[in-house]
Amino acid sequence: MSDLASQAVEPARPVLSINNIEVIYDHVILVLKGVSLTVPQGGIVAILGGNGAGKTTTLKAISNLLQSERGEVTKGSIEFDGERVDRLSPNELVRRGCIQVMEGRHCFGHLTIEENLLTGAFTRRDGNRAIRDDLEMIYNYFPRLKERRSSMAGYTSGGEQQMCAVGRAMMSRPKMILLDEPSMGLAPQVVDEIFEIVKDLNSKQGVSFLVAEQNTNMALKYATYGYILETGRIVMDGAADTLRDNEDVKEFYLGIGGEGRKSFRDVKSYKRRKRWLS
Repeated sequence: MSDLASQAVEPARPVLSINNIEVIYDHVILVLKGVSLTVPQGGIVAILGGNGAGKTTTLKAISNLLQSERGEVTKGSIEFDGERVDRLSPNELVRRGCIQVMEGRHCFGHLTIEENLLTGAFTRRDGNRAIRDDLEMIYNYFPRLKERRSSMAGYTSGGEQQMCAVGRAMMSRPKMILLDEPSMGLAPQVVDEIFEIVKDLNSKQGVSFLVAEQNTNMALKYATYGYILETGRIVMDGAADTLRDNEDVKEFYLGIGGEGRKSFRDVKSYKRRKRWLS
């Protein structure tokens, strides 16, 4: 009985584990300082914080895209699916099942929606039939993309381009998607639609998500766990419902504190009130 009990409570191996990493740009500028986080297999985890907090840098450290911006991980390690990956190329990481959807809805504007989606399958070797089956699956999740399949991506709406970017990532059959600011510049109704699709992809396809997001309220609605970044450091983490109920998070990120919404410009008051740093 004791063996069975110990097996029952043993936590599953995380799909992603970041261990005390530091990131430096131009050999001088320290951007991330001792960041550690995990994403459980099949989980949705949020990285929260304002502009300049280090959310995008964290995702690019995972996907190995820092070198193009003269950045590098100088300390710590990153493990994906049980293996260290912080020295792999971005292509190698995609082949292992981890792909990033960049901030700003990066689509190939001169290609059609369908051509954009098919570029997501460039690492696959399982034949045209399997790729076409997955294309239809993407159209089932994103009916609007099917309607616009022959349209140039550059002439579609921001919401359609974001759907295209997520769909293109799904075409690689990922184990995990790094999603950078999916709500940026989109109408609330479109943001709801995209997060609902993320939830479906997570529950029905088993894809894990790490979402970097300024819209704290939306992110905590769909994530199961969250990390709050401030100036390159994690200052708080916990289950999503715990963060939603935290008074500091309510005041400084959700804007529903007892004294009304506070400005991020009020630095002295902000630091004084952040009890998790005291």
